[in-house]
Amino acid sequence: MSTVLVTGATGFIGRRLVPALLDAGHDVRAMTRHPETYAGPGEAVGADVMDADSLGSALEGADVAIYLVHSLDDPDFERKDAEAARNFSAAAAGAGLKQIVYMGGLGDDEQDLSAHLRSRREVEQLLGEDGVPVTVLRAAIVVGHGGISWEITRQLVKNLPAMVVPRWVATRTQPIAIDDVVRYLAGVVDHPDAIGKVFEIGGPDQLTYKQMLLVANEESDGRQIPIVVLPLLTPRLSSYWLALVTDVDVTTGRNLIDSMSTEVVVRDTSIRDVVPGEPLSYRESVRRALAERAAGGR
Repeated sequence: MSTVLVTGATGFIGRRLVPALLDAGHDVRAMTRHPETYAGPGEAVGADVMDADSLGSALEGADVAIYLVHSLDDPDFERKDAEAARNFSAAAAGAGLKQIVYMGGLGDDEQDLSAHLRSRREVEQLLGEDGVPVTVLRAAIVVGHGGISWEITRQLVKNLPAMVVPRWVATRTQPIAIDDVVRYLAGVVDHPDAIGKVFEIGGPDQLTYKQMLLVANEESDGRQIPIVVLPLLTPRLSSYWLALVTDVDVTTGRNLIDSMSTEVVVRDTSIRDVVPGEPLSYRESVRRALAERAAGGR
């Protein structure tokens, strides 16, 4: 088994991944900027990806690092994420890591990618520029209680008697359950067939955003919500609309919405050869997210 450092250990994915890695027999370091307040499992270590000098001690003796950092809530997120990735790449190489695992975003390189997805691609490259092999898992919307994209969906169907939505609701995507994301992340750690590879991960369903809203509505309370598509609702106006009817801030909403006009579906299923198992359906992932919220999950 390996010593694994998890960045973003208190985040949406990280707080679920740390116990899964411990269950798999790994020694886990939970990296956070505030280790004194960390109450989760694993060994808390203090470091900040924007502070290059803080990373060396956190990575010393680790075999694998899982990189779950992004700055979507910052208007200058592309520059900040690139700087953080460069810092981490250099520190990981200096510590002699065998592997970095990164959560990227789905989307064909030939497409006109949004700033958000372009930044994810750039981070993929920068994390490996000092020689540590990078395993990339590219995903679309991750469905689970507390995830930003899922919260947008849940709050829209909960808060609105009717929805006037932008034309991007007709774009296809391939959502994936948080349970499957955690399973894939844990499964590629120190796996010889995953080192240096890029994998696409998704659930079994390819859906438009409108179809996702309808399923979420059916599983929430079943009331009928009329959905009217307004083609002239621009990404900028859409972000203000989201901030008005959900608790997602304008900057994060804008960065996510810019990606929603790009079709993001899985075209390569080779991850199933490395980490076998059938992923959950979108409907089941919605049910689990709603159940966790009802049970008081944070």
